[in-house]
Amino acid sequence: MVVDDSLTVRTIFARMVADEGGMEVAGTFSSAERAIAKLEELPVDVILLDLEMPGMGGLQALPKMLETAAKAQVLVVSSLTEEGAEHTLAALSMGAAETMLKPRTGGFDAVYRSALLAKIRALGGKHRGAPQPGLATTAPASPEQNTRPLPRRKTPELVAIGASTGGIHAINLFLRSLPHNFELPILITQHLPASFMPVLARQLEVASARRTVVAEEGTVIRRGEIVIAPGNGHMIVKRRGESLYAMLDVEPATSGCMPSVDPMFTSVAQALKGHAIGVILSGMGRDGTEGAGALVGEGGAILAQDAASSAVWGMPGSIAKAGLASAIEPPEKLAELVVAAAGVAQWK
Repeated sequence: MVVDDSLTVRTIFARMVADEGGMEVAGTFSSAERAIAKLEELPVDVILLDLEMPGMGGLQALPKMLETAAKAQVLVVSSLTEEGAEHTLAALSMGAAETMLKPRTGGFDAVYRSALLAKIRALGGKHRGAPQPGLATTAPASPEQNTRPLPRRKTPELVAIGASTGGIHAINLFLRSLPHNFELPILITQHLPASFMPVLARQLEVASARRTVVAEEGTVIRRGEIVIAPGNGHMIVKRRGESLYAMLDVEPATSGCMPSVDPMFTSVAQALKGHAIGVILSGMGRDGTEGAGALVGEGGAILAQDAASSAVWGMPGSIAKAGLASAIEPPEKLAELVVAAAGVAQWK
């Protein structure tokens, strides 16, 4: 389903989908009100949603859409403005799965089409059994059959989180499940454009009640605070004496992502000698698997989000398939496990 007040955008998106094998347009609508009314009768896997529309805007309509079409995934099509970033990240924290920037006129080219269709196919495949990029083709019959025990001899001193598609919502659920007295520093690498990162930091600071900053070269990593990778560089960790610092790296990562989870996990493994927990949340592809191997190799632990609660079980599915996860659970449960591993009393 395409929901956008621009006839031009609706036409272009509908043509892109219609021309792609294995997909069909369920409907195109110029208002959120009309789209919600039709969602009660139309089977829809993916909704392309514009946030800035007359009447009921996309942000206001999103909760009703998610309630009416419980199995549908929402792909927000956003403008590259500060206000657009605020609204987009609010939508992602509310349960929208993914975002794409809306290009200017003439920007709907073959590259954009390919990226859009890849996201639609990944999101739409969840409830249809279609392969998703990076998805483990064979999951264990039960998570416990492919998990490893949490390390007992290496108390974590830091938590590193990696996420992509569907990750904003999962990160919010994870952070809100941490007790106020949980003080381990938290690092986050989330696949998003660079212009979104300051907005993400502000929103996560509110959600977590923890000071949250976007990493710069030499940012001090402090207890009780969150540091986010910038959109134009990988965040890596260096130790100098007793202190930890976030540094930036722009070398291409194996995953092709910028920022990438792999360099963060790998550097955490080296700097903390395994005294860390890595958490992989919803996302396309397999970014994080290589770094997770390094962290586990140093005696650290990796936790992965389960398929049922993930928008796309690509990144966590890859971790599960590799046998690197100590647990495969929803974000709230993963937070409980992290708190227990850190030896923090469960009060909020």
